[in-house]
Amino acid sequence: MKIAFLGLGNMGSHMARNLVGAGYSVKGFDVVDTAIKNSADDGVAPAETAEDAVTDADVVITMFPAGKHVLEAYSSGLLAAAQPGTLFIDSSTIAVDDAVEAAKLANNAGHLTLDAPVSGGTAGAEKGTLTFMVGGRQDAFDKAKPLFEVMGRQIVHAGESGTGQAAKIVNNMALAINTIGTAEAFALGENLGLSNQTLYDVMSTSAAQSWAVTTNCPVPGPVPESPSSNDYRPGFATGLMAKDLNLAREAIESTNTPADFGLAAYRAYTEFNAEDTSGKDFSAIIATKQKG
Repeated sequence: MKIAFLGLGNMGSHMARNLVGAGYSVKGFDVVDTAIKNSADDGVAPAETAEDAVTDADVVITMFPAGKHVLEAYSSGLLAAAQPGTLFIDSSTIAVDDAVEAAKLANNAGHLTLDAPVSGGTAGAEKGTLTFMVGGRQDAFDKAKPLFEVMGRQIVHAGESGTGQAAKIVNNMALAINTIGTAEAFALGENLGLSNQTLYDVMSTSAAQSWAVTTNCPVPGPVPESPSSNDYRPGFATGLMAKDLNLAREAIESTNTPADFGLAAYRAYTEFNAEDTSGKDFSAIIATKQKG
């Protein structure tokens, strides 16, 4: 199976490397030349253009910043350059409506398609332990599943086109709310005289236990591998969380869903997403809760 991988950034580069490691033939392209060169060192064959990468591919995986980039790529020649029946997997995180539109474009061009956003951050991408939330037809999912199993640990077929993106948006909204709550708990604990380690020992083994506590703990020390213990290096960057919460806000408003905490998380991360915080892990939002 020949794979074209488009978007070799912090996530895509690891995912492509894992596919190479599993024995797949991978041809890659990115708009950043250094990304192509770095992936070439990992065994990803460099392509001169995106169209060049897909011409003889059985599967095309895209990892782009936003829905407009996916739709533009599909419309401007990517679909036309691929052989009929190519499976297009978009692992970007985009709006549900954009995912549905992308699927229509690909299907109308004679291709199979899946929206398959991921959760797990760069660590999950590197280790091949991502969670894939997948929307699309069963036959397309069955064809793609062996690839997902190389790049991830949990693969969930959510339903028809767009449902993978819906699951990702909802999941990240809950994660943001949980992270803010965890940050506030640690900040309050500090103000009440509790050490971070003491509070961690309680919360990590009691009803407050969560991923935001035990894996992505927002205070340095208790979890040595967490971003907070490593100068808040992402992980999952604040800028990306702010982007995903904007998608959640749009979905909340379009469906008229009462989601006060989701909207509060959107406002908090939108405000926190400044020039000096955008590239930090999203757990760094604890800085807005601490004194001084």
